[in-house]
Amino acid sequence: MNEELIAVVDKNDQFIENRARNEVHKLGLRHRAVHILLFNDAGQLFLQKRALSKDVNAGLWDTSAAGHVDAGEDYATCAHRETIEELGVCVDATLKFLFKLPALPETGMEFVEVYRCRHNGPFTLEVAEIDDGQWFSTEDISMRVKANDTTLTETFKSLWTQFEAFTDA
Repeated sequence: MNEELIAVVDKNDQFIENRARNEVHKLGLRHRAVHILLFNDAGQLFLQKRALSKDVNAGLWDTSAAGHVDAGEDYATCAHRETIEELGVCVDATLKFLFKLPALPETGMEFVEVYRCRHNGPFTLEVAEIDDGQWFSTEDISMRVKANDTTLTETFKSLWTQFEAFTDA
């Protein structure tokens, strides 16, 4: 898994070179990722609990699906691929770009494009990536983020704060 090639980018999200994922993380280089917020018809958000075997944020709750943008791939294609790989569903009919987060230490030096979609399940969770998945009310998530819940990833907390501001606008 750590041998996947991802694009290293500059402060303006412009391509510099492709490097191995483990090098990019070890050196703290800017790169690209997507996070997908998957809601059901009841307005609940599906969160995944990252596998304990993950090298970053192991065992923490995170967005419904997420991943690095591979070398030569664009953000939207990555969002499509990640929902299929991690959740076993295609959400193209409801997948919508929301906003983009800058590459900061809180996001693991990732430029993050955030997408929203709708699906009620069932899901086929990718066992190498995800230990568990559950539906949560947006009220519960907001309370946990406000309380700086340490069982949530820092990227998810940053993303959720931005999502709430975005949806209130």
